[in-house]
Amino acid sequence: MEAAEPPSELVSEEGRNRKAVLCRRCGSRVLQPGTALFSRRQLFLPSMRKKPALASGGGPEGDLLQEHWLVEDMFTFENVGFTKDVGNIKFLVCADCEVGPIGWHCLDDKDSFYVALDRVSHE
Repeated sequence: MEAAEPPSELVSEEGRNRKAVLCRRCGSRVLQPGTALFSRRQLFLPSMRKKPALASGGGPEGDLLQEHWLVEDMFTFENVGFTKDVGNIKFLVCADCEVGPIGWHCLDDKDSFYVALDRVSHE
């Protein structure tokens, strides 16, 4: 099966985000336009909830997501928080309302931060 084209209303010809990336719950700006690359990678993210519940690991409830914004420098983010380590993973959450995970970061790869398109809104 061939991979679907990236959503052209969100992804520029250069493969970057056309629009700002926002928290779905509070509208806080996570990324400015043009600061992240579209990436397809299958990643499991637990169900959305508040940060303290996330860090405890919880159960295996969640989603297998494939479309992400790839950010290579943590200082590119306008507004993002990180959970405590869950194994060698940190989940990304909104720094204002602490809801997440909106993304994923493996501690083995210091230059890859993934924000799931399905967990954020765009403006």
